Amino acid sequence: MLSDKTIGIVKNITPVVAANAETVTRVFYQKMFAGNPEVKAFFNQSHQHSGGQQKALAGAICAYFSHIDDLESLTPAIELIAQKHCSLGIQPEQYPIVGKHLLAAIQEVMGEAATDEILAAVGEAYQLLADVCIERERQIYAEQRALTGGWNGYRPFIVERKESESNVITSFYLKPADNGPLPSWIPGQYITVRIDHPTTPTSPRNYSLSDQPGQNYFRISVKREVSLTPDAPAGLISNYLHDVVQVGDTLEIGPPCGEFTLNLSDQHETPVVFLAGGVGVTPLLSMAKSLIASQPEAPLYFLQAARNSQTHAFRKELQELKDNGPNVRTLTMYDCPLEEDVERENYDSNGVVDETIIRDWTPFENAEFYFCGPKPFMQNVYSCLHSLNVSTDRIHFEFFGPRQDIESLANS
Repeated sequence: MLSDKTIGIVKNITPVVAANAETVTRVFYQKMFAGNPEVKAFFNQSHQHSGGQQKALAGAICAYFSHIDDLESLTPAIELIAQKHCSLGIQPEQYPIVGKHLLAAIQEVMGEAATDEILAAVGEAYQLLADVCIERERQIYAEQRALTGGWNGYRPFIVERKESESNVITSFYLKPADNGPLPSWIPGQYITVRIDHPTTPTSPRNYSLSDQPGQNYFRISVKREVSLTPDAPAGLISNYLHDVVQVGDTLEIGPPCGEFTLNLSDQHETPVVFLAGGVGVTPLLSMAKSLIASQPEAPLYFLQAARNSQTHAFRKELQELKDNGPNVRTLTMYDCPLEEDVERENYDSNGVVDETIIRDWTPFENAEFYFCGPKPFMQNVYSCLHSLNVSTDRIHFEFFGPRQDIESLANS
């Protein structure tokens, strides 16, 4: 536990740190990549380019400092970090590297205000957080190894099938190269793909498992990420998977990880609502298929939002979901339908998810909500749920970046 003195110091400097958090994290990454370039292998450089990684870390630091005297409230955030770290194979000896450069960044940004006493308190606080994360990660690694077919690190998998789901999403069916068993996993989890790119060294990528557990394969469904602005890079690995990787090729795969999951050991008697935007459908489809397979009578609502029929993936699987569950309702929304979509009635509703849709189509008063998709979609959904007074314990989502990016609109 932290001393009262350390807690007091950290709470006193929290407003200053919060005001300069993104500057601190930018300096931190610059120092760490310069001083320990080997750690760049763990970081997606497109997230560095966009500033998303810096902002996410800034949000995490502010949350930790703000709750320094109530660490139990940070349990969900620590679980997210630990799962992500285990997906990348982070080890205890890498934590001192982060601590060293974080303290140096705070010292540089705060200048003379960063006294020895303050730096000592921040160092103590960081070490406590590191110890908590290291212990949880040790447990996760042990749990992975203990599963039948489980492993740590990377394991070679063969691409057995490669199927187009839409103009932008392709599914890859992966089987162990050693023909060994696959471990059990929880719907909503992701696996890690590590590729030795021929021209540009890059970090591993996490992709949600898009089918239900119990198959003799892992399936990931990858969206081709294009460059959104002239100075921004296109998705290096997503394009490599789409254009280069073929059936019969071998990929290095990390074991299932992730905390955005649906617990099938619970009896889901109250409705479960899935709201999917774009490729965010992948973890939600896994959850929904798994729920109906294990609890056919479960009341389930699945809304899928897409641009139009060209980008609409898994149409057939959503129909099968509806056919297999007597209490399943589905709704397809296009915000930019093609002329042929209108003529063929390829969708149920035109537009975007709004408060009226959620109020009129879902049992929002008592349902559990799971949603995933692009940032604007998620901001909108969260804001709608907040306006409808859906309690936070019934709201579940997965998003790369600080939660405040999703919650800001609802709280403004």
